[in-house]
Amino acid sequence: MQKDPEGFERKSLHKFADFANQRVLEVGCGEGRLTWKYAADSSLTVGFDPDHDSLRVARADAPYDMQKNVHFAEASARQIPFVNETFDIAILAWSL
Repeated sequence: MQKDPEGFERKSLHKFADFANQRVLEVGCGEGRLTWKYAADSSLTVGFDPDHDSLRVARADAPYDMQKNVHFAEASARQIPFVNETFDIAILAWSL
């Protein structure tokens, strides 16, 4: 089953933010389903999630050409493991 075959999620993301050459933090990235819809445009994307198994899927699904600028970390939004002003854009979608 293909989710969002019309590309509405990608269009919506790009409607609200210009990811070109931006450092992006994705809170609750899960398996990276949304990550791959914008990460090619960013200079750096870091997704974090507390679910180890979901992160394993995200890493396994990483397109080869994005592996250098996309990273995943196991962490909770209760204690974000990055200093202030590290990122230009933060995304929280489908995480609640």
